[in-house]
Amino acid sequence: MQHTTAPSIAVVIPCYKVTRHILGVLAAIGPEVDRIYVVDDRCPDQSGAFVREHNSDPRVVVLEHAENQGVGGAVMTGYQAAIADGADIMVKVDGDGQMDPALIGDFIAPILAGEADYTKGNRFFDLEQIGNMPPMRLFGNAMLSLLTKLSSGYWDLFDPTNGYTAIHREAARHLPFGKISKRYFFETDLLFRLNTLGAVVQDVPMDAVYGDEVSNLKISKIVTEFMAKHVRNFCKRVFYNYYLRNMSLASIELPLGLLMVTLGSVYGGLHWMESAHAGLPTAAGTVMLSAMPILMGTQLLLAFLAYDIASVPRRPLQQRGRLARAVLPRG
Repeated sequence: MQHTTAPSIAVVIPCYKVTRHILGVLAAIGPEVDRIYVVDDRCPDQSGAFVREHNSDPRVVVLEHAENQGVGGAVMTGYQAAIADGADIMVKVDGDGQMDPALIGDFIAPILAGEADYTKGNRFFDLEQIGNMPPMRLFGNAMLSLLTKLSSGYWDLFDPTNGYTAIHREAARHLPFGKISKRYFFETDLLFRLNTLGAVVQDVPMDAVYGDEVSNLKISKIVTEFMAKHVRNFCKRVFYNYYLRNMSLASIELPLGLLMVTLGSVYGGLHWMESAHAGLPTAAGTVMLSAMPILMGTQLLLAFLAYDIASVPRRPLQQRGRLARAVLPRG
């Protein structure tokens, strides 16, 4: 008779100036969790020492950084410790009290069911709740969501900056921890890395809760730093998925579409400037020679996007891992 053990669930809590809320967060974590990793990210309030002094939960393990590494660095430290201790699923919860630990079951359910490798919160699911979201935060998240769809390849996800997440060890152990962005871009960069692994990601509906915390999401950061990183990740993802690992019709559609749109735009622009300088209308034939490659190139680019949207990973890594272990010879 074969005996199976229940999956081990771990919670990772990055801590930075959260001493007012951390004990309440720890107390609200239910019995379904086996281990809790509190990561003191060089907190000026010494969150780690505070938890050691006031916490009585035997599940809590305090980890401390010698230098501040940002929320991403703290989460990855927790992931690595949990993987080393044999955790099967790792849930990331912030220590500021804005994420309800009662939702942990909702986040791990798709992973336990074998339907996903990674789950993340989505505060945009309930239309009634969206009205309570600050307008600037709503606009910023909408912009980031669009950029993240392009750069990560997960076209069916929204609210990319949502930090309430859960991940299966089969996906986490393949992550390049040394390359993932450690600060504000962490959640978005992680999605890009998961796509290159072929991991299945699902959104989990949750309410938007805002207390007295100060948002670090700035439009200037979206337009400058985040935009450059999204372009970088998009180029990397396209190269990895459409040229390095596989070739398809989409591998031809993208460069050909870009080339035709560029040539049509440059040709039309140059002749329009010449005609404007001479004070003459642009010839109809010239307009057609410019418009045709632009239209055809646009169609090719849309065809590439359609292929990319249809290529969102659907088979979880954990299923592939179980299949590989099942067919490997024993002894």
